Amino acid sequence: MKPHEPDTVPGGLDTEAAARRLVRDGPNCLPDAGGRHWRRIVANAMREPMYLLLAGAAVLYLLLGEPREGVFLLAMVLLMLCLTLVQEGRTERALQALRDLSSPTALVWRDAAPRRGPASD
Repeated sequence: MKPHEPDTVPGGLDTEAAARRLVRDGPNCLPDAGGRHWRRIVANAMREPMYLLLAGAAVLYLLLGEPREGVFLLAMVLLMLCLTLVQEGRTERALQALRDLSSPTALVWRDAAPRRGPASD
């Protein structure tokens, strides 16, 4: 068992101790779920009642012998799905850009001197 390092040190930690703690404990940040993959976006969209209703109506048109209406309705469902995919992709990129902009900084004592650096370190 390793000896436990004290939580507070007069004058702050030295750079090596801070690096050891970063390796041992990991960065001080929330886990990032990452962006949603396009397959997941499509699967979530296809479970919405409006998509299911329109796809069901298109199949019903095809079964009733109205191929033009059925194909047109399926094309509209695919168009809406593509628009949803584009919009969700833009939203994911905007959220990631906001996360990058709001990366907090912290004032810490290293080697008996104050330093400002990323809060994750």
